[in-house]
Amino acid sequence: MLIIKPTVLACALSAGLTALVGCATSQRCTTEPQAGSRAAASAGALDQCASRYIAITFAANPLAGTVAGLHEYDGQAPDLSAAAIAKRRVALVALRSQIRQLLSQNPAKEVSLQARMLLATVDNDLLSIDVLKDHLRNPMAYTNVVDVTVYTKRDFAPKPQRLASVITVLDGVPAIMAAGKLNLNSQLGRVFIETAIESAQGQAAFLDGDLIAAFADVQDPAQNARLAASAAKAAAAMRDYAAWLKAEKLPIATDTYAIGRDAFVKLLADGELISQTPEEILAIGYAELAVQKAAFTKAAAEIDATKPPLEVWDAVQRDHPTAAGLIPDTRAHLEQIRDFIVARDLVEFPTEQRVIVEETPRFLRAQTFASMDTPGVFETKATESFYYVTPTEPDWDTKRADEWLTSFNYYTTDVVSVHEGYPGHFVQALHLLRSDMPRSLKFISSYAFVEGWAHYCEQLAIDEGFPPASLSSAPHAAAKYRMAQASEALLRVCRLIVAIRMHCQQLTVDQATRFFVDNCYYQPAPALSEARRGTFDPSYCLYTVGKLQMFKLREDYRKQQAAQGKQFSMRAFHNEVLGHGQPPVRLLREYMLNNPALWNSSLGR
Repeated sequence: MLIIKPTVLACALSAGLTALVGCATSQRCTTEPQAGSRAAASAGALDQCASRYIAITFAANPLAGTVAGLHEYDGQAPDLSAAAIAKRRVALVALRSQIRQLLSQNPAKEVSLQARMLLATVDNDLLSIDVLKDHLRNPMAYTNVVDVTVYTKRDFAPKPQRLASVITVLDGVPAIMAAGKLNLNSQLGRVFIETAIESAQGQAAFLDGDLIAAFADVQDPAQNARLAASAAKAAAAMRDYAAWLKAEKLPIATDTYAIGRDAFVKLLADGELISQTPEEILAIGYAELAVQKAAFTKAAAEIDATKPPLEVWDAVQRDHPTAAGLIPDTRAHLEQIRDFIVARDLVEFPTEQRVIVEETPRFLRAQTFASMDTPGVFETKATESFYYVTPTEPDWDTKRADEWLTSFNYYTTDVVSVHEGYPGHFVQALHLLRSDMPRSLKFISSYAFVEGWAHYCEQLAIDEGFPPASLSSAPHAAAKYRMAQASEALLRVCRLIVAIRMHCQQLTVDQATRFFVDNCYYQPAPALSEARRGTFDPSYCLYTVGKLQMFKLREDYRKQQAAQGKQFSMRAFHNEVLGHGQPPVRLLREYMLNNPALWNSSLGR
């Protein structure tokens, strides 16, 4: 295992850095170290920094360590006390200094890029503590941290052993709720409080309901009894927290939620190394909104020019599987998508491993419509990737079942399958595992890179001609797929615009809701849900940001290849993009583009 005694790593790092600078500061050095030894020393120091970061992160949130596949953290609950948060902050500040010291030694290009990738992650974590202050401002910071579903879904240990881990995690829930009561500011934003109340009540219902059902097949009455008791106490603590928020915080709630323009600038600059201003990105967002609206409207006219686009889209969505055909159809289409990507030679598939399409486990169906469950980057046992699809229920009437299946219309489902599976998240994860990056650095990721790649893949597949005529006999199939892709893109670009306007320009929740209704054609209820999410998740702007960064990098790289007299290869470009971990795209530009004048221009078409 790679972890890890933090104090040992810190000492080793200090010694390594001393060795790196020793000859530069000592008159007794008469020869320069070999370049190879310097490179090895800097790479080793970087790996130690990354391991140190992982140790700091998972000490604060052991559940994340379990999800990542480091099972020495199994059975440990997060510690969100003020003292623990302060301790984590001190450790992160020290680590940031160590990374900066490493960078000051002018390490090799690969080490420099990876070190800056790690530094961006550390800076982003410190931004959350020092600037965004979620542990003080947002009561969801305490309800959302207790997600034990990894123990129910992934078979990384015998089920009785996973049950024992769940019990010990649940025993820590009352302390987490108590920490929230002590840490949170006296006044909180109304939307944060209301959402946290819903979250706490939902978590409580899961803990003493579906969670118990998930372990019902463990034949150990004593353990079953312990789980029931621990789950009941944890659920009671969650409900008490919700009642406290309702009684103590809701009556004096404010309507504030914006992080402010300065914080938004830091959010982009620290975590994603984006130098464009929010106003510049907003202008790019509006331009992309116009592009996707035009694509949606044009595709609708190709299908039926006599009807409004939304009426056409409504008809398109009625083409969906039957209840019995939902899983097998999704499975068959996913394989067709993979075959198409292979035939077009768009990216390498590092292995023959497939995504496994299954019904969402019954105990999770209230929480998810469709989801991808991939193993953590360190997982060595439960390495399957599951694409969960939530089916209709036997007791639903025909109308409700048909409404549910409409959301699984063939066109949208295939676009989502591209995003989640081939060549989206799943293929990106395969490349990550195969990459030559130090194992400890594979955990580090950029939100814009990961979600931007998957969102980029949606449009890539449609642009490249999916589905080929051999796969779809439906009339106007290409236009229907374009409508589905544009619909998904409209949601994400509306998120970008709303996030910036909410946090930098005082857009209200009601105004944001109206924007989603008018511009991505959502119904009022889901539009409100999207607007509320924007109040506490300004980073949801990064889906579109990352996608546009990918397109910009591709075009700049294509021009570079042409200037050098080289033929552009989509496969080679995508393999290169996926071969360097999950860095901010700004760092990829530095690695892949020779002209430094282009490095900071990461956004646009």
